[in-house]
Order: sequence, then structure tokens, then C-alpha cells
Amino acid sequence: MSEGTVSCKIEHHATIFALMSKYAQELRGEEGRDAILAGMDVYGNERGRRMAANAAANGDKPTTIASQIYGEWKPDYPGQMDFGRIRTTPTLQTYIAKCAWCDAWKKYDLLEFGKLYCVNIDNAWYQGFNPDFLCTPIATALSFGGERCEFDWGAPVTDEDISYMDEKKKEIGTSCMKDFNYHTAHILSTISKMLVERLGADGEKAVTAAKDEYVSLFGQEYLDVLEGIYP
Repeated sequence: MSEGTVSCKIEHHATIFALMSKYAQELRGEEGRDAILAGMDVYGNERGRRMAANAAANGDKPTTIASQIYGEWKPDYPGQMDFGRIRTTPTLQTYIAKCAWCDAWKKYDLLEFGKLYCVNIDNAWYQGFNPDFLCTPIATALSFGGERCEFDWGAPVTDEDISYMDEKKKEIGTSCMKDFNYHTAHILSTISKMLVERLGADGEKAVTAAKDEYVSLFGQEYLDVLEGIYP
């Protein structure tokens, strides 16, 4: 398979993260866990800042409704995810009832390691988008055994906001989205850097072991395709 035909999906993104989490914790226990969580804060902030830059480039301020417009990814196929709004006032609340990341972690018996992804990712990207914002989980996450993930985004959205969002999404289409070759390269780069920074040689061992197992699952081409994409 040539690199031009290799297309990572959510499954690859979820798995490389969980494998880094697995080996970091196996090698360094709580220190490994802390390094993963620190890396996820950085990763989420980076995503949020890109989203804010896209919003600014399209004439939008970093508001709560804008944060819902400039998402960087979409499901691989219809029905892969189930998410929506619970309410819009006095604060926007949303849910996720079916998650492709959780499905991937369960498929490869990595849920215990993958679930660290869920601890703060939504708040991290939201604060990257606007440092004054706060996203609060209001239910136990799916990956931690809950029935569905639920979030409070700390601000209301009006019917006018939703109409604007629908129109703006039509206008920008997928122009602000990244494919999962990019997203997988991004999470590999950012988490790897944090593991090496925090754990030194053990961090390097964790990253190498994660890459080796990832290749054993998907093939060398799914690692090679990530080279040079991020940063």
C-alpha cells in the first residue's frame, strides 16, 4: 500500500494514544499517568488555538457558539457517533451516547488506558479556544462506565445563535477540518514530547513500545504515513 492511499481513522488515533498511555503507566505508574494527562492538556489547548484561529480568519469571535462551529474532525461514517444537545439555556449542555474512541479502545482491550483521553480533553480544547471558558463534565464518561458523556459549556446559546451556526457550517463546509492522518500525527507528536520531557529514557521506551504495537496491529504504512505531517 502506498502512502498516498493510507487513510488513518478515529480507530488509529484512539489506539496510538491508548498504547502510549499503556506503556507510560506500565513503566512509570502514577508518574506515567500524570505525564499522559499533562500531554492531553497541551494537545487539547493546541487544537483549541487552531480552532480559534480559524474562527478569526472567518470573521468570528471566540464565543461558545463559534466553538461549536469550528470543530476539526467529523465521524468516519454516519452512525459511528451519537451526540447532540441536551439544552441551550441557561447554559449549553451536550451529550455523547456512542463514541468511536471508546469502541476502538474496547476492540483492542485498551479501555483502561484510553480513558485518560477523556479526563480533560473537552475542557482543554475549549480553554485553548478561549482561556476564559470552562467545560464541565456533568455525568460519568462512557469510558469510565457511564451511560453517556454529558457536558456543560458554561454559557447559553440562543435560537438565533443556532441558526447562525447552521448557516456558517454550510458556508465553511469542511475547510477547517483535518483528516485523521493529521490528528493521529498530532497526538503522537504532542504526547511523545511530553512523555520524553517528563519521563526521560522511560518516556522514549514507552513511545517506542507504543509504535511497535501500533505497527503490529495496523501495519508499518500506518505509522509511516504520519511522518512530516505535524508539526
